[in-house]
Amino acid sequence: MPRLRRRRRIGFMPGISHFAPVGGPTLPEEIILTLDEFEAIRLKDLKAMEQEKAAEQMGISQPTFHRLILAARKKVADALVNNKIIKIQGGRYEMITPVTSPIVGPGRGRGFGRGMGRGRGRGFGRGAGPAGFCICPKCGNKETKVPGIPCNQMMCKKCSSLMVRGD
Repeated sequence: MPRLRRRRRIGFMPGISHFAPVGGPTLPEEIILTLDEFEAIRLKDLKAMEQEKAAEQMGISQPTFHRLILAARKKVADALVNNKIIKIQGGRYEMITPVTSPIVGPGRGRGFGRGMGRGRGRGFGRGAGPAGFCICPKCGNKETKVPGIPCNQMMCKKCSSLMVRGD
């Protein structure tokens, strides 16, 4: 029996889950790009990270990262060339907040220390937290907080920047 895959750490949740060709066939095929494949493309191609550094950030080996980026690029190329929908979803991952985040930053209490949301606080282990609002620091857009999703993981629907907690 094969062993379970390790969870890949991702530091960004895309604001859009589908990309579709315009003006093509009415029912194009779909390609599923997993969130860990999306993260590999983001780190290597967008942020121009070295494979070793990106693999370390995702908590996987460099050869695994290489296979992941090859698979992701092949899927994106297939979708672009053959007019297919790219659907970003799934995969075995855990969400992390990167240390370089403009909201959290180094030394501001978002490390992997005590707590980790496993306690019996306000949400009794469900991550519910109090109700309230998330506010965009760039454009000032105010959105209702979604229970179980921290504001620093939500994207502003107007300008696509990360939100912060408001009262």
